[in-house]
Amino acid sequence: DMIIPKEFLKTINRSGLGFAAFAELRYENAIDVATIGAEVAIPNKDFILNKEGYDGGKTEILIVGDNFGCGSSREHAPWSIGDMGIKCIISTSFADIFYNNCFNNGMLPLTLPRDQVEVLIEDSSVPGTEFTVDLVNQKVIRANGESFSFEIDAFKKNCLVNGLDQIGLTMEKLDEISSFETERSAKFPWLDGAAMRVPDVVKMYPDAQFWSQEPVSA
Repeated sequence: DMIIPKEFLKTINRSGLGFAAFAELRYENAIDVATIGAEVAIPNKDFILNKEGYDGGKTEILIVGDNFGCGSSREHAPWSIGDMGIKCIISTSFADIFYNNCFNNGMLPLTLPRDQVEVLIEDSSVPGTEFTVDLVNQKVIRANGESFSFEIDAFKKNCLVNGLDQIGLTMEKLDEISSFETERSAKFPWLDGAAMRVPDVVKMYPDAQFWSQEPVSA
């Protein structure tokens, strides 16, 4: 996995993985970094994100090649890229699982036609070049004012614009959830688990006769 090597996949914490992103490309001694830590890292001077103008968290938009994220199905991949300070990834295409994991972790992966991606790559070859990703209006705006439109699923867009993850989406429905649980408890009290508000006798079907409350002997 070129986004984050397997040695870094043992943690379940999403923060603190920025140093591990692209480790095999980013460091001369990736194995030492994986076993000891970032403090022993020897940067590969030829790697773009180690070059002046792109390093030190200055890069927020990553422009990448085709089918980006292929083989990086674990959430550690977007965790590590996001922890570097990347907020948006632009490509011609993405691997499906990686693509959805980006949205689930607050990062925008957007696709553009190849010719437009190549224009942006050419723009970004000059350190310090800035362009804007306008999610609300679904446009990538170059420094010269030219813009490229992109498509995005309306639901995913709403989640990013409003900062909603899966927990946040659930919290938006608290009133409906509470109402449902109240109604369910009234109709089916025996489903309340530990509360065990089970009626003394329960008919198995509408015309069933209740079992005798007296012990049954054979």
